[in-house]
Amino acid sequence: MMKRLSILLLTLLVLVGCDDKNTYVEQIAPEQTLLMYFPWSGNSQGNTGLTSHFKTNISDMEEVLRYRQPDGCRVLVFMENRVGVALEGTLFELVGGDGNVAQTIHKTYQQLDMTTAEGIATVLKDLQVVAPAPRYAMSIGCHGMAWIPSERLKAKQQVQPLLAQPREKEYWEYEGVHQTRWFGGMDAEFQTEISTLAQAIDRAGIKMEYILFDDCYMSSVEVAYELRNVADYLIGSTSEIMAEGFPYFEMGACMLGDVDYEGICESFYQYYMEDGSMPCGTVAVTVCAELERLADVMKRINAVSTELPKAVREDLQVLDGYSPTRFYDMGDYVRHYCADEALLAEFEAQLEKTVPATYRRHTPTFYSMTNGETDIETFSGITTSDPSVASAVIGAREDTAWWKATH
Repeated sequence: MMKRLSILLLTLLVLVGCDDKNTYVEQIAPEQTLLMYFPWSGNSQGNTGLTSHFKTNISDMEEVLRYRQPDGCRVLVFMENRVGVALEGTLFELVGGDGNVAQTIHKTYQQLDMTTAEGIATVLKDLQVVAPAPRYAMSIGCHGMAWIPSERLKAKQQVQPLLAQPREKEYWEYEGVHQTRWFGGMDAEFQTEISTLAQAIDRAGIKMEYILFDDCYMSSVEVAYELRNVADYLIGSTSEIMAEGFPYFEMGACMLGDVDYEGICESFYQYYMEDGSMPCGTVAVTVCAELERLADVMKRINAVSTELPKAVREDLQVLDGYSPTRFYDMGDYVRHYCADEALLAEFEAQLEKTVPATYRRHTPTFYSMTNGETDIETFSGITTSDPSVASAVIGAREDTAWWKATH
């Protein structure tokens, strides 16, 4: 308690750069700073993407803070909006307590490319100036496609119209169905690679206590392994998330102070079972410190195993709506793939340490904009693209850090 009080009583004079003006603001040094990060989710043709849902997410977090802002915790938001033909980013703070809540703008950004490590690192460095803390966390709200490079999907879209078969749509291109949530926008020019995010956090000189991906398909072993050195925990979904995203009003308090990972997952589960637009959702927590050991076991399994026959592959638990499947349940895949009982037992034990069952939650079905609801018969909380034969995957997964570490 004395340590907490000493931190709270410490005040800093913080230099905040805003355009060409500098303003000195007295701030209390917090124990934890959470950044809610909302890059542009639309396209260049006027579609605003998930913007309205982002605003709801922010207002829900405001309600969490309205009557009590946890001691030593600050919540900042970075959000991009379209202003004319350009994107403008704003870094602002949610300040609550005593029944009131306010938004304090710290900085605005023009012509800052948030698909680059330099752009993201610029915001993260400003975050450290505005709200310095011993612990940082980050939630990312947008579209998501796990680890698959945006340029790979862009190339596929350009080539397939020239072929006889119709191009397979991406999930955000469907209309007249329930909407779900790339890490970025609908066009490749607004999409950010996972390796770029890792580089940005490293360049900013910080490590996230957790990254919560409020995006589709981000609970992927390929994603997690790429981010293993820049975060302690990853929270995300194996499948598509409905457009309203995580229920911040219900779980916001779990994200602040002493983080309640089980509470976050349980709130997500209960919301989609009872109140969401569809009773569909999956969520899990990955412990990044365990990923190297998981990769070591997987490398030894790959050394003694052979490729799955098509009939067996088609029997695996899928966690997306694509055909061919891009993302398979990792636990189910390895159980079918590994014939060495000792290695399989070692894998199961390590998977439990990496993605603890305590934090795994799923509804009876998951939803995709492509083909609606699909039953979940087995769930390990994390996916892999190792057995996929999808054109978006083959030739690209071999470049991932996970593939290189395990093959």
